[in-house]
Amino acid sequence: MPSTIVMTGASRGIGRVAAEHILRQAREAHLVVATRWSTGARLAAELGGDGRRVSHVTVDLGALDSVRSAADEIRARLDSGELPPLHGFVGNAGTQYTNALTAGRDGLESTFVVNVLANHLFVRLLEDRFRAPARIVVTVSDTHFGDFRHNLGMVPGPVWQSPAVLARPGAFPKPGTTAAGRTAYSTSKLAAIYLVHEYARRLPAGVDAIGFNPGFVPGTDLARNAGQVSRFAMRRLLPVLAGTPLATSRAAAGRYLADVVLGATAAPTGSYVDRGRVSRSSEESYDQRREAELWAAAERLIATYAA
Repeated sequence: MPSTIVMTGASRGIGRVAAEHILRQAREAHLVVATRWSTGARLAAELGGDGRRVSHVTVDLGALDSVRSAADEIRARLDSGELPPLHGFVGNAGTQYTNALTAGRDGLESTFVVNVLANHLFVRLLEDRFRAPARIVVTVSDTHFGDFRHNLGMVPGPVWQSPAVLARPGAFPKPGTTAAGRTAYSTSKLAAIYLVHEYARRLPAGVDAIGFNPGFVPGTDLARNAGQVSRFAMRRLLPVLAGTPLATSRAAAGRYLADVVLGATAAPTGSYVDRGRVSRSSEESYDQRREAELWAAAERLIATYAA
């Protein structure tokens, strides 16, 4: 069945692998890659060989007005019939900084904007264009557990606070440090799980929301904002762990993500999929009071752009 799938974070890492799998397995799908500046045209050309349907929209996920513009373009193309009906959204892009002070032009903390609010704005602006059966898949992280077993002690666990505080620079102790930046990351991934639970309650029947955890995937560009030593370790040293139970290779993680997007991995709405199977996220991630509080705060923060 012809369908449109919108995807962020498809230019490299597990997203690139997943995009290739999606296009091979769903030959009638039209994949819209949402990327920054000139990357999109090149990526669409690279992915779109052999009759595959790929196009792009330009977006800066760190700027909510840019997310609004990209969503408006997608809506217009859907309404005109240029794109087939919308059956999927993949919020795979993510970022991590070496501090908790980086802010975008909205004045909001950049980790929270990219990892939480950009996905939320996309979902809210495209919500009435989804046609069941549809899947919204948000890439989360097992760093939200905050224990050694899930992140090898490399990322501090989340430190939950009022979403109004989390959305602003300086939300964590010693905000100029790498530890604060990593705490902002794990906390943003906990927030993303909370929103997945809210989507499961609020979206129409047949539009499912899934949180996908790829596990620890060394060799990706997630550490691109880290220092030289950390970047070297992620790209050259830690990839050897991919052959062990401690880590997931890019190839495997991308394949797992594609299976979730296409429904090959069975998962009810609201699920947390750990690589290839439905699992439980942390006990902390099942807090309906926090979920409702985050929903209300996210709605306020995107209100200017969602109207």
